[in-house]
Amino acid sequence: MSQVPSVTLSHGSVMPRVGLGTSPMNDADAERAVSQALEVGYRLFDTAENYRNEVGVGRALRGAPRDQVFVTSKFNKRWHSVDGARTAFEASAEKLGLEYLDLLLIHWPNPEQDRYVDAWRGLIELREAGLVRAIGTSNFKPAHLSRLIDETGVAPEVNQVQLSPVWAKAAEREFHAQHGIVTEAWSPLGKGTDLLSHPAVQEIAKAHGRSPGQVVLRWETQQDVVPIPKSANPGRLADNLDIFDFDLTPAQLSALAALDGTSRPAANSDHSGH
Repeated sequence: MSQVPSVTLSHGSVMPRVGLGTSPMNDADAERAVSQALEVGYRLFDTAENYRNEVGVGRALRGAPRDQVFVTSKFNKRWHSVDGARTAFEASAEKLGLEYLDLLLIHWPNPEQDRYVDAWRGLIELREAGLVRAIGTSNFKPAHLSRLIDETGVAPEVNQVQLSPVWAKAAEREFHAQHGIVTEAWSPLGKGTDLLSHPAVQEIAKAHGRSPGQVVLRWETQQDVVPIPKSANPGRLADNLDIFDFDLTPAQLSALAALDGTSRPAANSDHSGH
């Protein structure tokens, strides 16, 4: 079994440095993928209300020691209120078959609705009640995060954003670091882009005798980013976890960072979300 390092979040929870993403799997596919992932050493699992696979994820986790898995979910904009956050937690916990969640995130800020600060206040209450061990956000920009911090005095423990070498998010990562927020990456392998076939990635992979995906994930973990790649393939699941026994050189890190902005734009959370 692969040994995965961990990061301690600002409120004390310990989160693995690589996890499994489950979008857009259905319940059956998610149950199968999570079961396989558990066998090869994954302990961080990411789902969401909007993925509609929390039941499948929960089925796969039954029997796993609760204190050895780190389960994340996220809720949609209809629950952006103090009471709504509690309702969203209860629905996710029931589907997952869990008494508490390790991490609960606001899935998108939806600034046009202008209720994400109230949702954040609801998450703070859930953490204080012990129903959620850690709280955070997803797809929040520094401006959204600043408002949470200014209005509540509480910074998210995690912000999950679309991030890979083609969406490097350097300014966002710097902001996160300044406020003790761990950066988590969805689409860490650049889904929908030609990242993995890019000559720079291919060359570095060849130099290390690794797959392009392993190189990209190692680039992220060396930036203190927690990637959550999605796969249902047992071989790739194992490869995506097996990235901590080699290091990219400063020149290789820079070569990958130079790919920022070379592909389609990342999702813009000022104008999208659910």
